Amino acid sequence: MHSRRNFLRNTSTAVAGFGLLEMMPLDLIASLRKKVAPSDTLNVGLIGVRNQGFNNIRAFLKLNDIKLLAICDVDDREINRRLADFKKAGLADPLVYKDYRKMLENKDLDAVLVASPDHWHCLQLTDALAAGKHVYCEKPIANSIAEAQAMVKATEASGKVVQVNQWQRSEKHFKDAVAYVKSGKLGNIINTKTWMYRGTNPLLAVADSAVPEGVDYNMWIGPAKMRPFNVNRFHYEFRWFWDYAGGLMTDWGVHLLDIMLWGMDVETPLSVSSLGGKRILQNDVRETPDFINVSYDYGKFSNTWEHYMGAGSGQYGRGHGIAFIGTNGTLVVNRSGWEVIPEKNGNNFRMEAVPLILKSDAGLDLHAKNFVEVIKSGKLEDLACPIHAGARVAMNAHMGNLSLRAGERIYWNADKNKFSSNAANKLIKPVYHNGFVFPKG
Repeated sequence: MHSRRNFLRNTSTAVAGFGLLEMMPLDLIASLRKKVAPSDTLNVGLIGVRNQGFNNIRAFLKLNDIKLLAICDVDDREINRRLADFKKAGLADPLVYKDYRKMLENKDLDAVLVASPDHWHCLQLTDALAAGKHVYCEKPIANSIAEAQAMVKATEASGKVVQVNQWQRSEKHFKDAVAYVKSGKLGNIINTKTWMYRGTNPLLAVADSAVPEGVDYNMWIGPAKMRPFNVNRFHYEFRWFWDYAGGLMTDWGVHLLDIMLWGMDVETPLSVSSLGGKRILQNDVRETPDFINVSYDYGKFSNTWEHYMGAGSGQYGRGHGIAFIGTNGTLVVNRSGWEVIPEKNGNNFRMEAVPLILKSDAGLDLHAKNFVEVIKSGKLEDLACPIHAGARVAMNAHMGNLSLRAGERIYWNADKNKFSSNAANKLIKPVYHNGFVFPKG
């Protein structure tokens, strides 16, 4: 197995350029793939084949030396849909599992892509590492602070490559924007802003129902509290319920907060204060807030996270973004591009403007390629988003939610690994149910 993984450095060649090609059809991807010797092939398994999981494997299949060996999902309908997609594209049928633990027993599997609901990330990542696999894990890396910390420890002990799918870190315009922030040209950065304004409709109440045929619901629930099946808590909508996720804060927030933390080179805030709730969407059954305003105090500067669901048009004319506000000017960046807006000193500008520089590459494709290259080289320092970066932003995002749920400003003591708030401290570590055990170590 060791010799299998020491394949040639130049075999991770993309089947197409990394321009704006994220949505290349699967059949076109398959037609452009070139054969690679089995000894030079990285066998991957995908946990969670719906939505982002499928987007992730499409990015990996643009690399010639990737073989999709196995897929795992709790829903037969989703499995069959993806098998049909692979067959139509002329790709070989992967092995199929409904229990990821069985998949991890496969000795031919080199790496695992985790794209399950957030409450599963910790166990699936730590179990994959224990089985000797490299891991590419969806964001947010964890559904709690304690899980994020446990995942860091497990990764450090394993010696394996773990990439968190905060793929914005691989896009040139985000890297250039962060480099500009760190150049000092903006002057003293006194504040940063992060935001997401998302149009949406209310999620209306529906009655509990029988588990759909072909769904292993016990496996879907996993370590979360057992509840009757309700379609509002299943598949995509799970992200609005505390048992499984953290709402828009951990869905979009981790992407945007990550760029702020990267640019400002900070770890955790001194204190966090949140205001929010359910005020916009009428008759909406989501547990997570439809609006929130979070203030983070990092000592030398402060940051705000703001999201609105179903209202507003965003800041700086953008529905989402990050703003670094300096004494000389403000840099604003989002998935479309970045620019610098100078401050005025009387009739003069304090610095030169930087006109809008547009996105020029495909971050998800580049992020997958980076993961594979680091597996080959063994140079963990080259990872675009290592476990530490994923855990850091997950913790910051969860702190915003914990302040809201505790109903008070919370102060973080990094040395003691706890808050000033008893209510917040109770939410640091989740209670695992249904026979699942929190990772040791």
